[in-house]
Amino acid sequence: MSLPPLVEPAAELTVDEVRRYSRHLIIPDVGMAGQKRLKNAKVLCVGAGGLGSPALLYLAAAGVGTLGIVDFDVVDESNLQRQVIHGQSDVGRLKAESAAASVREINPLVNVIIHNVALTTDNVMDIFSGYDLIVDGTDNFATRYMVNDAAVLLGKPYVWGSIYRFDGQASVFWAEHGPCYRCLYPEPPPPGMVPSCAEGGVLGVLCASIGSIQVNEAIKVITGIGEPLVGRLMIYDALEMKYRDVKVRKDPECPLCGKNPSITELIDYEAFCGTLSDEAQQAAAGSTITAAELVAMRERGEDIMIIDVREPNEYEIVNIPGAVLIPKGEFLNGSALETLPQDKKIVLHCKSGARSAEVLAVLKNAGFSDAVHVGGGVLSWIKTVDPSLPTY
Repeated sequence: MSLPPLVEPAAELTVDEVRRYSRHLIIPDVGMAGQKRLKNAKVLCVGAGGLGSPALLYLAAAGVGTLGIVDFDVVDESNLQRQVIHGQSDVGRLKAESAAASVREINPLVNVIIHNVALTTDNVMDIFSGYDLIVDGTDNFATRYMVNDAAVLLGKPYVWGSIYRFDGQASVFWAEHGPCYRCLYPEPPPPGMVPSCAEGGVLGVLCASIGSIQVNEAIKVITGIGEPLVGRLMIYDALEMKYRDVKVRKDPECPLCGKNPSITELIDYEAFCGTLSDEAQQAAAGSTITAAELVAMRERGEDIMIIDVREPNEYEIVNIPGAVLIPKGEFLNGSALETLPQDKKIVLHCKSGARSAEVLAVLKNAGFSDAVHVGGGVLSWIKTVDPSLPTY
């Protein structure tokens, strides 16, 4: 559906701006009025990673007058496969600062505001209040729900995107005109059910595909042209090269944007989404060892079986010597249990400790009471044993 422009136009465009944005100005649907609205717009990008990289570059190139960047992370070499706003010389640099430098290089006329902080319930409302529109490039459910709730409570539209391996999704959530994220996903998935990009991977160019769609939607909302993805979910399959969209209806019983909302302020999103299931947390309590402790167990010659619960492609990148690969899914469906020895202590590990904690709960329930897992997983092992080993 068509919507009114989000932003009033700026008073004028300078000669330099007319020259820079000439290809926009000759499009009848954009023209001078549309470009003035872009100049007057204040857009916040949450995250300067896979989706934030193309989004920030194209928002800057399009002439959005003020761009905010929220990110507290630093650039890692593994980011460069998809986070094209950063370069090799930026490794170790704060992502927000690296991204801001790239934005200024693309378009020095843009006012860049850096928020080098983690987005939390303590600061999200204050940060969002200074912007017209939010572009969400986050990769975890707790932050997604917080972004949605803050945007709804403040009456602001936001453009959402999600990526995983070869698949992407995008939509525009604007409670005043359609559904919010909670209407589409009322509850987060069970902890550990949906792997993150860090666990499952993502095709680098997919970020550009979805990030550019987000910018396209942001421009449409700001200028009031076309039909934004309000009330629609766009789904992209990069392997099949197929796009499809699904209608998303506003839920009248939505606890946030429905007729009788029960959520009227921000909540504890970590608790709502759960970083680990209750069973996994209980299993890990008292049964978590450090990488240094695992090294010591091996040096003492303890009779242990080290099990890597990651996926085969992760195991190929880097692995703990002597570890047996049994992916998490084989524990969840029960097929791995009958292969485990009863006379050895089981030591589980994954990449960072979340998946192994979930598997640990399965083992505890199956009677392996002395099983343990490595907190921090293979990443902790690398830091402890050999920092030169590859990470991912």
